[in-house]
Amino acid sequence: MLIVRMAELEIDPDQIDSYKTLLAEEIEASVRIEPGVLFLHAVSEKGAPEKVRVIECYADQAAYEAHLTTPHFLKYKTQTAHMVRSLRLIETDPITLAAKPGQISN
Repeated sequence: MLIVRMAELEIDPDQIDSYKTLLAEEIEASVRIEPGVLFLHAVSEKGAPEKVRVIECYADQAAYEAHLTTPHFLKYKTQTAHMVRSLRLIETDPITLAAKPGQISN
């Protein structure tokens, strides 16, 4: 069963550039290396770059749990811990997920 969740983060505005760099590295590695990570999308609210939202999709609970133990995720968590002012994880029930292959990039 798919695991889809959203993370709402507030980042220290003085650290936002460093945070974005570490987040981008973590997302790239997760999607490239981990077969159970189906997608990770990160955005910030317009006009409020410190308000970051991440939508995550994993093949199943085991894939999610494996993700939490990877070196790239642990590096991200360790190096961003002092940057994150708040974190709220929202569990979801997927209704419909669709994307055109290869159409989303930075």
